[in-house]
Amino acid sequence: MRLCIGIVLCSLVLGVSSDGWYSFFKEAAQGSWDMWRAYWNLQVASYPNSERYFHARGNYDAAQRGPGGVWAAKVLSNAGKYLQGISNRFYYGMSNYGSENIESNQKAEEWGRYGKDPNHFRPPGLPEKY
Repeated sequence: MRLCIGIVLCSLVLGVSSDGWYSFFKEAAQGSWDMWRAYWNLQVASYPNSERYFHARGNYDAAQRGPGGVWAAKVLSNAGKYLQGISNRFYYGMSNYGSENIESNQKAEEWGRYGKDPNHFRPPGLPEKY
């Protein structure tokens, strides 16, 4: 229910007209897929110091879809940050463990979401397929 309300409110704020609802939802779905693909590539690559690159890449690709993609990137990034904070508290018993990593990833996500080149965070030696 919250998701539906959030979509409606975001759409109203963004000024999506009644004939643009379909495109907003399509962009959001495609942006979500872009974010999932970046996460999957991060897991498969398992390359040192590549986390910020994949965060920037996923947000960049999603933002290129349009307002729906930007919305999806923000929602998924915030959800990921929230879940990472919960897991840190659960596993390590402290709330600020890894906060530097979370902040670093957040900056990379914003970098990509604003349309800046995610290759800025690309680590040397990362295979070209990513």
